[in-house]
Amino acid sequence: MLPDKQFLIDLAHMKMPFGKYKDRYLIDLPEYYLVWYHGKGFPKGKLGDMLLQVYEVKMNGLEDLIRNIRKQYPKK
Repeated sequence: MLPDKQFLIDLAHMKMPFGKYKDRYLIDLPEYYLVWYHGKGFPKGKLGDMLLQVYEVKMNGLEDLIRNIRKQYPKK
């Protein structure tokens, strides 16, 4: 399965829309918060898909990959 380029660009620019971490980039959410969501269940829809991907990225130590995408593809 090949990653969707636009999904990764959107992921790099997505911010948490609510809660304690509102307006923080998803990739910058604390790991324990993502682990909590993983146990509780991610929200439905695009946000949940993105949080799951961020969880996977962080569990594999690839955060810099997403941060580099954000730098290479600035939001228009």
